[in-house]
Amino acid sequence: MPSLLEALERKYFAECEFENANQPELHKRSDLPNDFTVTKCGGRMEFAIFIPRLSPLTSVPELLVLNDCDIDCAGDFESIREKCQRVRELDLAQNKLQDWQEVFNILKHMPRIEFLNLSKNQLMSPASALQAAPTINLKSLVLNGTYLDWMCVDALLQSLPVLQELHLSLNNYRAVLLDAAHAEESAESGCDHCQCVPQTHNETASETEQETEAESCCNLCRASRKLTQAHGELKTLHFTGNPIEHWQEICRLGRLFPSLEALVLAECPIKSLQASPAVETALDSASASESHKYFPRLKLLNLSCAQLNSWADIDELAKYSQLQNLRVKHWPLWETLECTEHERRQLLIARLPNVSMLNGGGQISVDERVDAERAFVRHYMDKPESERPARYAELLAVHGKLDPLVNVNLKPDKRVKVVFTYNDVSESRFVDIYLTVSDLKTKLEKLTNLAPNKMRLYYLDQDYKEFGPEEMRYPNKRLYSYNLQSGDEIIIDAKK
Repeated sequence: MPSLLEALERKYFAECEFENANQPELHKRSDLPNDFTVTKCGGRMEFAIFIPRLSPLTSVPELLVLNDCDIDCAGDFESIREKCQRVRELDLAQNKLQDWQEVFNILKHMPRIEFLNLSKNQLMSPASALQAAPTINLKSLVLNGTYLDWMCVDALLQSLPVLQELHLSLNNYRAVLLDAAHAEESAESGCDHCQCVPQTHNETASETEQETEAESCCNLCRASRKLTQAHGELKTLHFTGNPIEHWQEICRLGRLFPSLEALVLAECPIKSLQASPAVETALDSASASESHKYFPRLKLLNLSCAQLNSWADIDELAKYSQLQNLRVKHWPLWETLECTEHERRQLLIARLPNVSMLNGGGQISVDERVDAERAFVRHYMDKPESERPARYAELLAVHGKLDPLVNVNLKPDKRVKVVFTYNDVSESRFVDIYLTVSDLKTKLEKLTNLAPNKMRLYYLDQDYKEFGPEEMRYPNKRLYSYNLQSGDEIIIDAKK
């Protein structure tokens, strides 16, 4: 497998070659510029121009992409330092790197690097190997799909004091085994059955045995959790696709990263943003009921594809005073609502006074918010007091008691009563205006004993009788296109 240096040279430092360097029939002429040559071809003279390939680079560009190159080591460090002195972003995803010391040696010889992608590398070094890691001024680190344990994550954070963006997606984390809360409280907090729930249960095992097994797992998880220093510089955390179900675990991320401004939790099967009575302890209860206090600067939150099924969870999000950008797509809650997508958006906007961007749309305008709040008041106006959320009273104080909207149905009638006349005999019947002229002739066959191809139809508008009847000559034309109204007349005539 190639080293980083070999992969780099293969991509960026190929030898300079000329397109036509080995063609003997090319001749130089003194009366032409140096870039021109002449080819003798029978009685004709053809001109050719040398087009050299780009000359070799003395150093690689600021963005260095070497993903999926099977790199397993660095190579000569001095050559890396010489050629990578301009590199600011390095993508080494999907390689074969396993040793963290090798990674740190690479970073030490790229002094300007700010972004590093190590996704899907099998970095299996123990946490002890990271304790003596050098301090590196890395600002963004991507560790998706590395399955790095939390002790290694902690050691990395201590070595990256200016890290601002961290990606820990798709790492199969079922619990957050780091915390920066008060030691006495954290030591008592449980694991919420996030990581400890046994993967399989014996169907014949008693309920007591299962509870005993879960309790022993909780004790193991509690013993594995580590107290560490908060990382105050981190502003963005991507945590997509980790099977965490309890919000108490996410609160630990808030305590660990108190300056967090963007948190992406898409495709995490979180079941509630409130405390779970079955597993909560003193700290976890506070974490769930006052979780917004652990995210004082959070501006962006992505909870799409969570397993949330209650409006109470939306009310919890309203407590996040700095939250401006929220994504809550594909919740089970939305499947249970008997309303349109527009009405659902209005209910969300009304409940979230601080959010200015919802589900990736544009900025919520003042007019849209006012309309949403008034629609919210009307929606709950006729509901029982027990079903009205606290937000209803707040908006009722702002907008007052509103009159219900008049239900105006602008859809045309599907069936109208029309007078059919044949041989001086008239009869009123209901007719579907979405029928075609051909369909109507078929239905009139029993009434007139005329074959459809033997009858002509004429439409007579009751308001414009002075203009006479209009022949309905187009078989595929639908009746509503004639603006057919109740009381109008259709005259049936036999073809001669």
